[in-house]
Amino acid sequence: MRASQLASMLADSRRRTLELVADLSDEQMSVPLVAIINPIVWEMGHVAWFQEKWALGHLRGLDSLRPEADSFWDSAAVAHDHRWELPLPSRSATLQYMQDVLDRVLEKLPPGDVSDEEAYFHWLVVMHEDMHGEAFTYTRQTLGYAPPPASEAATEVPDALDPPPAGDAALSGGEFLLGACPTGELVFDNEKWAHPVDVAPFAIARAAVTNSQFAAFVDGGGYRRREFWSEAGWTWRETACAEHPVYWIRDAGGWLRRHYDRIVPLDPHLPIIHVNWYEAEAYCRWAGRRLPTEAEWEMAAAAGKQRFPWGDDAATSGRAFLDARAVGCGPAGALPAGDSPAGCRGLIGNAWEWTASEFRPYPGFVIDPYKEYSQPWMDGNHMVLRGGCWATRSRLIRSTWRNFYKKDRRDVFGGFRTCAL
Repeated sequence: MRASQLASMLADSRRRTLELVADLSDEQMSVPLVAIINPIVWEMGHVAWFQEKWALGHLRGLDSLRPEADSFWDSAAVAHDHRWELPLPSRSATLQYMQDVLDRVLEKLPPGDVSDEEAYFHWLVVMHEDMHGEAFTYTRQTLGYAPPPASEAATEVPDALDPPPAGDAALSGGEFLLGACPTGELVFDNEKWAHPVDVAPFAIARAAVTNSQFAAFVDGGGYRRREFWSEAGWTWRETACAEHPVYWIRDAGGWLRRHYDRIVPLDPHLPIIHVNWYEAEAYCRWAGRRLPTEAEWEMAAAAGKQRFPWGDDAATSGRAFLDARAVGCGPAGALPAGDSPAGCRGLIGNAWEWTASEFRPYPGFVIDPYKEYSQPWMDGNHMVLRGGCWATRSRLIRSTWRNFYKKDRRDVFGGFRTCAL
């Protein structure tokens, strides 16, 4: 990999981070202590600390620009709730730290081609910052702030007034290589390595569940009917007092939803989003369906082990809703150019898709240097999501990429598609 490629990615990732917080007032920066978000100034510092830790400290043996950095921004050592109590640097001082770290990283990059080690640790900090960029995006939704800006690559969302493709794609199953193949592409440890699994024949929905489909479940009393919920799911529903998806609002004329700081009509053809695993599971029981396993999802997306459902070509705006080219999901029936060979639409981008699989290590799992990324969460309490969402960076996502959250998280841009029983 060329140093110029890494430098471009580093600068672009930081540009996007700063875009996502630039318009927030100091009052908005002072967020309440909530389990699913971080203090915004803390998260900004954490992104720079992580970059400094791996690209300068680990790779080059350099000391931090701030001697107290580990005690402030090490997420593995600083408990979540304690982050609100820290004597953090001011917003302006944090921004200066972010700039100083990036300048130093770019200055230390060797010219020309770089070694595999150089490439890995710079790729790692870009991917980490991209993931936090997505977190800033859904944090703004959680807090009811104004929508974030679209990216520099903003495009108009295509109108798709027709419903998404109906029915199922039938796959014959068989032996399938689940996971990333060692082709030289940089991937995370939880994707390593492709290994054979037996997949029974299955039929998977050609499109994600839409708002209108989920509204039928809600209007049919789905949140009040115990038979559709697991014991844990019903406990969550009662504790959360959930009667419908978290940002939906009942109105005499139909359903509305809160989109950041705005109330908008519920678009029937958008994929359902901001539902947790329990809600997806209950919908499936109501519909007489089930969630796909991650092996089934990946087989539907990449039976030939291509990077994306459509092949190895780049994830352009005509194939997938990614890179925050528009702020929010696009219609579930749009972008047929992104279809998989089996005829599934929207597997990449738009909304993360819950699966039936727990986040577990693949056979022969070996922890990468960033030990806190995967292994601590392979505890049976996290479920796998696949495919990315509208805010996910296209350089991060691929058919083998595994996201993971606890079953009760509905702040993230998570939806789902179903399989036939």
